[in-house]
Parts: sequence; structure tokens; C-alpha cells
Amino acid sequence: MTAGTTGRGRKGGRGEQLMVPDAEFSSYYGRPILKSPTWKVPDVPLYLYLGGAAGVSASLAALADATDRPELRRVGRFAALGGALVSVGALVHDLGRPKRFLHMLRVIKPTSPLSVGSWILSPFGTLSGLAAASELTGLAPGIGRLAGFGAGAVGPAMTTYTAVLLADTAVPAWHEGFRELPFVFAGSAMAAGGGMGLLAAGDTRPAWRVAVAGAVLELGATALLERRVGYARKAYTGGRAGALLRAARAATVAGAAGAVVGRLVRGRRGRALSIAAGVLLNAGSAATRFGVFDAGMVSSRDPSYTVVPQRERLRARADGA
Repeated sequence: MTAGTTGRGRKGGRGEQLMVPDAEFSSYYGRPILKSPTWKVPDVPLYLYLGGAAGVSASLAALADATDRPELRRVGRFAALGGALVSVGALVHDLGRPKRFLHMLRVIKPTSPLSVGSWILSPFGTLSGLAAASELTGLAPGIGRLAGFGAGAVGPAMTTYTAVLLADTAVPAWHEGFRELPFVFAGSAMAAGGGMGLLAAGDTRPAWRVAVAGAVLELGATALLERRVGYARKAYTGGRAGALLRAARAATVAGAAGAVVGRLVRGRRGRALSIAAGVLLNAGSAATRFGVFDAGMVSSRDPSYTVVPQRERLRARADGA
């Protein structure tokens, strides 16, 4: 048989039928090349979404406190605490036992995104809890204010460290997008946190600006990711991940447009548009996180996402030699 004959086959010089089956990407004993992450759905993608939204909400609350916008501060503090609590709950549920989360706090490893993330989430949740408790009870406003500023300072790290955590793995769709994923997650978190701020009464101008800027950043970074990620683009554009990311784009565009129109319209109609925009922006942000997560899981289970880029890199080196 002649090497390189593939697919339907063709006749050789002596009339024999040469049949070589199409190449299939497989591994020994049918096992995948990569060990697929054991992270659960919806625990981990929900944690990715809520953690980012909580981080931006805390920063917006601190800004609102500094600029005397009590309604926006209140919504931001409660959203930050709620996001932090559900994030911890989802993470603990994924780990199986609370002890495992506590064990990650025994030491800090700067080289481990998971360890650094645990040390970001823990103080953020504590500070957000103190700020929200002061907001709810009216007690110790000075401590509440300091805690709110502290949570706001940690907030930006909450928005992007999960992107670093995913990109630091060997999962092709995540690792190949290590340059763009932090911007996708930052924009998604800004859209979600700003969208939550739009639910507040009173002056929500900072939330409006953050929401619209975040939507633009998320849309641009996602488009750039899909264009530059190479072979792994299939994981982002096909199947359930592709459907989720398309829905995310539609919700984000509609939410950003609603936020702009709601800002221009006065009265109850403008308020209703702002609330609808906030809901749509959060739906889009959540769909983005679920879509990115699903794309990574698909690429980890299919050997072609590992083999094809390796072959392309080897061919490029050979051509450049």
C-alpha cells in the first residue's frame, strides 16, 4: 500500500485497489490525549460569572461611596457580597468538601493561579461581607466604608484571575487564547457589574459608563479571540459553545443599546429600559462564561485540538529551517 493514500482510495499501477481509511485522531486504548478537567457544570462557569460581576460591583460601590451616590453604593455592596457568597458555595460544591477549600488557604503559591485565586476570593468575600453588613444595619459606618474601599481595591483582580486560571491549563481552547481571555473576562465582568448598577435608583452614571465600556470590550475581545485562536476556533464557534457565545453577543448588544437609550429617555420608561438593559447584560456575561467553559471542555476531549496545532507548529519550524 502506498503511504499517503487516504479517503476513498484509488487504483494502483497493477489494478489493485488501495484503500487507506481517513485519519482519525485517537490515542492508546481510546483514551484522550489530555485529562479533561473534572470541574462541574454549573458550579464552575457560574463561579466564573459571579466572581467577575462581584468584583466590578465592589469597585463601583467604592466609587459611589466616594462620590456620594448612596443608592448605587448599596446595590454594589449587596451585589458584591451575593456574588462572593455564591461563588464560594459553587467552588466548595465543585470541590466536594469544604475542607478542600480551606486546605488551599494553608499556603500561598505565587506560581499557582488556583492558590492565588483562593487568596483573592477569601479577603474579597470577608471585606464585602463587612461592607454589606454595615450597609444593612447602619452600624460601624466607618468600618463599613474602609471595608468597602478594600473590597473595591481587590475587585479588579476578581474580574480577570479566573481567565489566567483557565489559560494556565493545557486545555487547547483556553491555553491558545491566553492573550485574549483576560480581556474577554474583564469586559464581561464590567458589563455584568455595570448592569447590576443600572438596577439602582438615583444617579447611575458610573454604572452606565462601565456597562457600555465593558460590553464594547467583551464583544471586541471575543471577536479577536475567535480570529486568533487558530484551530481551536472550532470549539468556540460550533456546537453548544458556539450557540452560547452567539446568544451572549446578542444579549450584550441589546443590553448596551438599551443602556444607551435608557440614559437618554427620562422618567419611568427610561428606568424600565435601564433595568432591562442590566438584566440583558448579565445574561450575556453569564452566557459568555458558560460558552468559554464549554469550548474548553470540548477541546480537552477531542484529540484533534492537540494534534493538529502540534503538526502545524512542526511544519512551520521545518519550513523556516
